[in-house]
Amino acid sequence: MKNVRFVGLDVHAETIAVAVAELNGEVRSLGVIPNRAESVRRLIGKLGKPEQLRVCYEAGPTGYVLYWQLTQWGVHCEVVAPTLVPVKTGDRVKTDRRDAEKLARCYRAGDLTRVWVPDAAHEALRDLVRARLAAKRDQLRARHRLGKFLLRQGRRGPEGITAWTGKYLAWVKQQRFEHEAQEATLLDYLHEVEHVAERIVRLERSIDAAVELMPESMRAVIAGLQCMRGIAKVSAVTLASELGRISRFAHARQLMGYAGMVSREHSSGERIRRGSISKAGNAHLRRIVTEAAWSYRHRPNIGKTLAARQSGTSETVKAIAWRAQQRLHARYRSLLARGKTKQKVVTALGRELLGFIWAIGCELERTQPQEVRRAA
Repeated sequence: MKNVRFVGLDVHAETIAVAVAELNGEVRSLGVIPNRAESVRRLIGKLGKPEQLRVCYEAGPTGYVLYWQLTQWGVHCEVVAPTLVPVKTGDRVKTDRRDAEKLARCYRAGDLTRVWVPDAAHEALRDLVRARLAAKRDQLRARHRLGKFLLRQGRRGPEGITAWTGKYLAWVKQQRFEHEAQEATLLDYLHEVEHVAERIVRLERSIDAAVELMPESMRAVIAGLQCMRGIAKVSAVTLASELGRISRFAHARQLMGYAGMVSREHSSGERIRRGSISKAGNAHLRRIVTEAAWSYRHRPNIGKTLAARQSGTSETVKAIAWRAQQRLHARYRSLLARGKTKQKVVTALGRELLGFIWAIGCELERTQPQEVRRAA
């Protein structure tokens, strides 16, 4: 297409620096505009017809609101990975204007890597799942504060009672101190522990309600992922919300790279040097699969809980889940026998687990549209 313009936007909370690269011409800065919908609309009107514009900006804390606005107006927009933007070694000057010009120039050259932009349903579910994760982390901090306070006072829980159970909290409530300040401290710490527990219960109920309102294809993937050992409902919802359409990955290796679970490498000539996993990917996804991988240290088995989760699922998905148990448990024992540490072994299992997750997701996304059409 002739007269195409490549636009680079350096987006901040209040301002947007704009630069334009002509198809065969110069790269110039257009200044700074407020980060408001009406200002962006006026900018698009000045730059030309929407179908002639190619706009990009870096993924960041401002989210995808700008992307949704531009696509709604008919402008082709891409959100790019900030860590993969080319950087000159000797460049020691960084400004918003120079960043916008670099984005426009690299976008025209095809040197930028776009990221997957979730739709409204995935974005809403992902926000809810991450809110629960934040509550779980707050719960851990609250429990640590209360536990360390009791330990400083020489108060240890009775033998035979597991920490943070109902009996343990009942014992905590019976504690009395000589000073009023310590009583107030205990009351505040205990209230925070109970408050966070209520938050988690409320958020998990909201997750259940949100899943029921999701499209049929997404609910099928969530149900199918729960056939895997170590992946219950919250983990399955997290995977679905973080990955979106799993079949967008052409191969399982791409999914492993997206999670940052492939080895980093620094090779030159005949020298090949590989290190630990790159961690250059989705940290939430990497955490879920690593936690799930620990369950494969046990021998293959389908208990009552797992059998209940697999009820109503296709035999193909069940077969993939069973192969995962056999493969990963054998891999666990093999790597341990070679002297690998448990942490490294579990990381390797998590990487292979992503391959089975990819297989289940692709299978369900391939068959689900046909089932929907037949039901309709």
